[in-house]
Amino acid sequence: MALLETWRNLAYGDGLNDKERENLWSGYFAIEKGIYEQILSAPSQVIEGTVKELAEKYNTELLIMTGFLDGINESLKGYENPIDTMEEDTVVKIEIDPEKLYYNMVGAKADWLYNLPMWDEILTEERRKELYKEQKASGTVVKGKKVGRNDPCPCGSGLKYKKCCGKN
Repeated sequence: MALLETWRNLAYGDGLNDKERENLWSGYFAIEKGIYEQILSAPSQVIEGTVKELAEKYNTELLIMTGFLDGINESLKGYENPIDTMEEDTVVKIEIDPEKLYYNMVGAKADWLYNLPMWDEILTEERRKELYKEQKASGTVVKGKKVGRNDPCPCGSGLKYKKCCGKN
């Protein structure tokens, strides 16, 4: 079984009771924050190694590192790691795109991450506010103007809505 599948079964599966799952996630979030603090202290650095080497480098378990790599994968510059098939000896690379990372952290509602003080050195306050607003707006559903019965049908037929697509 690939590492990611094992991680997801543990983190999201039925193997843990609520208390155990809560402990798993609170521990994960603390470790995740520590890893991000290190990565964001040198944001242009490219980090490369096997999954096992990165777990050792960041002093964490293999499955926790797998969860971290899963979470950061969409925030990398121009590529994604093969997280679906990775094993402990799979070589992975972490080269963050700071704007994507910040945007995705906001989307994940991970305020403990997007409020880290390291962001002050990486992105301006204005840019962080813009990214925050963009992310929040991306989830907003905007309803279109309601078509009235006697309005022209939006399908372009030239008929009134009630005589075309608005028929019951």
